[in-house]
Amino acid sequence: MHRIGSYRRWAPPIAFLAILAVFALGPRIGFTDSAGHLWTERNPSLPAPTVTAPNWVEIVKAVKPAVVNVTTKLTGEQDQPQMPEEFREFFKRFGPPQQEHRPTLGRGSGFIMNGNGYILTNNHVVDEATEVQVKLSDGREFTAKVVGRDPKTDIALLKIDAAGLPVIPLGDSSALQVGEPVMAIGNPFGLEETVTTGIVSATGRVIGGGPYDDFIQTDASINPGNSGGPLVNAKGEAVGLNSAIFTRSGGSVGIGFAVPINMAKFVVPQLADHGSVTRGWLGVTIQPLTADLAKTFGVSRYDGALVSSVFDGSPAARIGVKSGDIIVEFDGQKISRTTDLSRLVAATPVGKGVTMRVIREGKPLVLTPTIARLTDKEETAAAGGGAGGKHTKLGLAVEPLTPDIARQLGVSIEHGLVVREVQDGSPAAEAGIRPGDVISEVDRQPVSSVEDLRRAVEKRSDGKPTLLLVHRQGSALFLTIKS
Repeated sequence: MHRIGSYRRWAPPIAFLAILAVFALGPRIGFTDSAGHLWTERNPSLPAPTVTAPNWVEIVKAVKPAVVNVTTKLTGEQDQPQMPEEFREFFKRFGPPQQEHRPTLGRGSGFIMNGNGYILTNNHVVDEATEVQVKLSDGREFTAKVVGRDPKTDIALLKIDAAGLPVIPLGDSSALQVGEPVMAIGNPFGLEETVTTGIVSATGRVIGGGPYDDFIQTDASINPGNSGGPLVNAKGEAVGLNSAIFTRSGGSVGIGFAVPINMAKFVVPQLADHGSVTRGWLGVTIQPLTADLAKTFGVSRYDGALVSSVFDGSPAARIGVKSGDIIVEFDGQKISRTTDLSRLVAATPVGKGVTMRVIREGKPLVLTPTIARLTDKEETAAAGGGAGGKHTKLGLAVEPLTPDIARQLGVSIEHGLVVREVQDGSPAAEAGIRPGDVISEVDRQPVSSVEDLRRAVEKRSDGKPTLLLVHRQGSALFLTIKS
C-alpha cells in the first residue's frame, strides 16, 4: 500500500458507496463520516463567490510600458575593495592608498501618470539625489527634474522632457477590499519590469512611517528596487505606490506596503504647482480611544480621537476644545481612528470653517473651528506624542515638578509630578509610563504632591482603571493604569 503523507490511496467499498450516496442527495451542506462527524462543504447562509479571475497577461501589456526605472546618484564614499595579499606588506611600509570618492548609485521605480512626462515615485528613492535618471520601457533614458517632494507621505513627483507617453490610469484606493487581487510592478534588485501578483492583505495600516500613515498591505512580492512602482488592481488602475516591506532577511516575506493612490491625488497637484504641500492645522494632540480609556470617560464606543492636549492660540483653542474631548466626526466624516482625523484635517483647505462633533463628559457637542495652516514648528510639537516618593502600588517613584525641572524636560505646565523610576512589570510599566514623564492629572484632578497621587489612586474602589494625564517631550497624552 502506497501512502502520501498520512492519507491512503484507497477506501473500503462501504465507505465509498456511502460517499456516493451523499453526493446523490441534491443540494448539500455537509456529510457525516462513519464516526458520526459532520463535515461541512459550504455555508448555505453565505452567497457563492462570483469573483472573476483578472486577466493579468492583458493588464501587464497595458500598464507595463508606463513603468520606469529610476536611478539616482548620491555623492559618497565607495567601500575600498579587498586588498590582495601580495600588496599588504607594501602598504604597511608606505601607507594605504588614497580613498577615492565616487558617487553612490541608488535604484528604484516609478510610473508615468501624465503623458507630458510627469512621473510618480517615492520620496525616499530621490531623497538627497544629485542626479536622477529615468529609463523608459522602450529603452530611452532621460535626466529627470525633481518637481517636488513630500517626506510625510513618501511621495515625489518627477518630470522628464517628453510627450505622448503611455500612462497608468489612477483608481480609487478607498474602494479597495481585503482579499482583492493586485499586481506590483517594479525593478526588484535591479531586475527591470518585474511583475508579481497577490491580494490586498489589509488597509489602513500604520507602520510608523509618518504622521499620515494609511498603508495598503499586500502579499504581492515587493523587494528593494520596487519602491515607487505601481500597485495595480484587476482593472489595470494604479491604486497604490509601493513603498515599504517588513523583512528580517532583506527580501520579501509576503508583507509589503503601498501608499494609497488617493493620498497621491491630494499631494501631486500641490507638488506640481508649488513643489511642496500645504496642510491644515487644528491644534490638538490626539490618541486612540482604548477600551480602558472609554470606560474612564464614560463612553461605550471605541471609535473617535481622544484629545490629550490643545495648543494655545490654535483653531481648536479658539472654539473651546478641551483636553478629554472625543472627536467623533469632522467635516461630515466619521472618525474611526486617530489617523482618520489627522488625514482629514491635513487635507482641509486653510481658512475653511468645518463642523466638528465631539463627546465631552458623555454628552454630544458641535463645534465649528476654522482650519489654519500647519507649520513645521507646530507639527514637531504635535508629534512628541523637592522631595521624592514612591507609590509601591503603582510601581513608580515621583517627585514634585519644579521650574528648573520643567525647563529641562521641555514642558510648559506649572504643576505635576515627575516620574523618576518605573518598576519592571508594575502597573505603571504596563501602562506605558516612562521615567521623565510628568503626571499633571489623576482622574481629571490636578496633582502636585506624592500625597495627591496616593489619595487619588486609593480613592478608586470600583475596579475602574485610573486615568492619568501625562506630559512627554512637549506633548501630552492620556494613559490608564490598573491599580
